[in-house]
Amino acid sequence: MNEKTSYKSKLQAFLLILLLTLGVFLPQSTELKSAGIAAPYRIGVVQKTAYGSVRGYKEGKALVWKGIPYAKPSVGELRWKAPQKPESWTGVKDATKDAPQSIQGVGAGAAGVEGGQFLNIFRPDNNKKGLPVFVYIHGGNNQFGSAAELPGGKLAVATDAVIVPIQARLGLLGFITLPALKTGDPLEDSGNYALLDFAAALDWIRENIEAFGGDPNNITISGFSAGGRDVLALLISPIFKGKIHKAYSFSGGLTLSDVKDSQKVIARQLAKLVTEDRPEYSEEEAAKWLLGKGEDVREYLYGLSAERLEALVKNAQIRMSGFPHLFKDGAVLPKEGFATSKFNAIPAILLASKSEFSLFAISDPYFADNVKEKKFLTDPTARKELEFAIKHGSLLYEYFNAEEAVKAVFKKYKAPLYTVDILWGTDKSITGDEFATLYGAAHGIFRPFLSGENIGLAQQFPAIFQNKGAQELTKTFQAYLKNFLHTGDPNGKGLPRWSKWRDSKEGPTQLLLDADREKAIVRQRGKRITYAEILKGIQADNSVSPEAKKNIVTTVLNGRWFSKGLDKKYKNKNLWK
Repeated sequence: MNEKTSYKSKLQAFLLILLLTLGVFLPQSTELKSAGIAAPYRIGVVQKTAYGSVRGYKEGKALVWKGIPYAKPSVGELRWKAPQKPESWTGVKDATKDAPQSIQGVGAGAAGVEGGQFLNIFRPDNNKKGLPVFVYIHGGNNQFGSAAELPGGKLAVATDAVIVPIQARLGLLGFITLPALKTGDPLEDSGNYALLDFAAALDWIRENIEAFGGDPNNITISGFSAGGRDVLALLISPIFKGKIHKAYSFSGGLTLSDVKDSQKVIARQLAKLVTEDRPEYSEEEAAKWLLGKGEDVREYLYGLSAERLEALVKNAQIRMSGFPHLFKDGAVLPKEGFATSKFNAIPAILLASKSEFSLFAISDPYFADNVKEKKFLTDPTARKELEFAIKHGSLLYEYFNAEEAVKAVFKKYKAPLYTVDILWGTDKSITGDEFATLYGAAHGIFRPFLSGENIGLAQQFPAIFQNKGAQELTKTFQAYLKNFLHTGDPNGKGLPRWSKWRDSKEGPTQLLLDADREKAIVRQRGKRITYAEILKGIQADNSVSPEAKKNIVTTVLNGRWFSKGLDKKYKNKNLWK
């Protein structure tokens, strides 16, 4: 080979390498169509994922993509299996509409689709890349809800971040631990299928989020209610190590289930279906059969329609015994639960609100007639009983969602922890609405402040969220979040100092968020009420009759996430039996 030919060969090789390197900048309809990799973000509504292109839409100052599959639908033989990667597609997939919700109980039946493993994406309509990613798991007791719970356009703009609400398998399709369903795969055998879905969603995000301008190495996992409890569970799950970098739990505490106890409850629930299909069985016999390892049990379970399965277990009303999930299986979640010393220790924020139990008290059967006929507005006795349940249930639930959770893990958790409590909504002189004030700083009160949208209680009571104080509180809430997403520390210029939780004689430091009609009110407190003091307060509260107190303690406050100490003190019935 002469020198000229050698030079030409080297030049061709160099140009080939250069073209391959720059190939990602070619039009998306050429080389990348079959490349199996996501293209870098370029401003616009069409973006290229590793599985195909998606077309979203512009909404205000944000770009939006909805209904993107992050896994192959877990249907048929995949029903109770680990999720698989989504199938690729040709052309440009429409991503302008919410995906169907995962199938869930609705009324007397069920609605949605089996295998509803989808996510939505929101980002600012600009050319910025490397933005932090905020992943959101919706609420609904892991039985209800969808990714549509969080409209993230305004939030993306306010925080300069990529917002990714996700949805997974729900109910008995998301959580079931029966011997006959075990495959020999430790992850599948855990029964925590929804958690496997979350892991798959995070894998998809890490693989594809750069196509939407996100940073795969700066992912904050968050969730509300059941989603918040899921988030805290992920912090002890070995399968999430390295997948998440920060966490934000909105009204979620530490809740896990024992496998054996859960199997018995699930078998009793499913026995109702067995006796419908096989009348020769009693419910006791059916439950015993369901706890077996036989292939006939597996075939029966796979043969049940998703509608029957999801309609079977109704709202457990924040009682794990009503719908066991988050199983301490030893593979996805450690058998020792939160007593573990092995955490995915990342900066975390835990949020609670002052009136966490109000929605659950108002919807409890004990108060059904009271609320329906609005007796609490005219009948002092009915009002006092409802207020008793809201006051003490909220103290317990508020404590459970932040303080109790942090205390349980603080000494072993080697990363910053922050707690925040929302007080806004409890002052009638500010809300101007008696019914709204009864709800107070209810479970989910943060949602309008997080999103900047008219959702949740802001949809039910829009006027009370329109004053200057509430609007400033929204900006303050989002500003703290923006700092946390970008740096792992919520503090920043122009915001009152938010100290991380500390174990000291002065007590834990907690941020308090409130507002009057004109401005946001932000402060910190140290000393907090203890669980023992809450129980003493219940005992000393004589605002209701002894009979009413007994009924509320044993039938309204009992068996909830937060009720372990209360149930022990008042010898309440064990609902797992």
